[in-house]
Amino acid sequence: MNEALRLDRRRFLQSVGACLALPALESLGARTALASAGAAETAGAVTATGAPLRTAFITFPNGAIPAAWASSGEGAALALGKTLKPLESVRNLVQVFGGLDLEAALAGPDGPGDHARGNAALLTTVRLNKSASDLRVGVSIDQEIAGKVGQQTRLPSLELSGDRGPRSGACDSGYACAYQYNVSWKSPTTPMAPEHNPRLVFERLFGEGAPGQRAESLARRRAEQRSVLDFVMAETESLNRKASVADRQKLDEYLTAVREIERRIEASERFADAPDPGREAPQGIPRAYEEHIAQMFDLLVLAFETDSTRVATFQLAHDGSNRSFDHIGISEGHHELTHHRNNQEWVRKIEEIDRWYVQQFARFLKALDEKKDADGKSMLYNSQIVYASGNSDGNRHTHVDLPVVLAGAGGGAYKTCRHVNHGATPLANLYLRMAQNAGVTGLERFGDSTAALTNV
Repeated sequence: MNEALRLDRRRFLQSVGACLALPALESLGARTALASAGAAETAGAVTATGAPLRTAFITFPNGAIPAAWASSGEGAALALGKTLKPLESVRNLVQVFGGLDLEAALAGPDGPGDHARGNAALLTTVRLNKSASDLRVGVSIDQEIAGKVGQQTRLPSLELSGDRGPRSGACDSGYACAYQYNVSWKSPTTPMAPEHNPRLVFERLFGEGAPGQRAESLARRRAEQRSVLDFVMAETESLNRKASVADRQKLDEYLTAVREIERRIEASERFADAPDPGREAPQGIPRAYEEHIAQMFDLLVLAFETDSTRVATFQLAHDGSNRSFDHIGISEGHHELTHHRNNQEWVRKIEEIDRWYVQQFARFLKALDEKKDADGKSMLYNSQIVYASGNSDGNRHTHVDLPVVLAGAGGGAYKTCRHVNHGATPLANLYLRMAQNAGVTGLERFGDSTAALTNV
């Protein structure tokens, strides 16, 4: 790897109590390093200019109403489905795919358990072993990519979740709970347990040192009622004196974003201190689901911006989730409503839930699109981000023609602003193409793939 690029992307503001990785700053050599790296960069997970290529897989539960999801056309003629309308602001950097199938999640002789199968097979595309204790699935595509490029960043990969649940025992029709609450798998028997507490993610990104040290630095900051930014103030002032006007503005925006998410997490913790017998949640988990999801997405943006990781998964909720959405006027459980049996009022409510999830995803994409990389492109342009569910029609528990969006241009590797029907093609073919784009070599097959997807 180009050494100038390696050093530039490892700049930190660090002291006892905090460790803040910096975004790429042009006046400190980022653009020069990128230009010299160019296409000769061999470490993987970079674009043709040498900018980081971010890969993320955002999963949502229980499928979607097909008719409301359906999109058509391309370019100016792209007509996003009703559910996907929140993506209009970033339409030029998205593709909506049809015809991608997940055969590993089909029932076959295993009978019931579509939520567990759809959940764990979504990123592995491998059939599960139906057991409550004998876990066997496959390595997920995020971990295949992280195994190649993870050494380039402080965190090889980042796994997030919007809920938590049992990690052992049986859940869906005799399938292990681990299948239903994990989408990322390091090996066929070892899931990468996601973090659902924003505070712990924040400390992982900005706290000092190893987990034990981070706990100490957090305790110190709380005792002194100080922000992580207070501990790096002198270094920040020194950096500002060296930086250009544009970089000072970029640094100020970054530090403001760090402080803002820190304040929101602190607010969640203060509310959690008040007794609430009707709600069991660990300290730091926002009471409002919308705020919880927003905090996690904002932390993921910061992780990508600082090149703390280039690979991430975010399970918004486990498949089979029966969460209610009172904040948008829906008191019934999500999973319960998906079995609507063509009750049009229930269908309408599911459409609203589907759209709500897309709204949260769109907000995340917009944040990435508004941030510029050292090569002048937006972070979203230099990303490949899948948004998908392991179920297609939740009413019938189908796993063909899945709802799938690919956001980002992959650093210029992909066509965008279009709908493409791939017609009964394994979902794994898309993943194989993404792995190749991330610089993974020697991976000729993945899961049930037949060939890397070409029309992307």
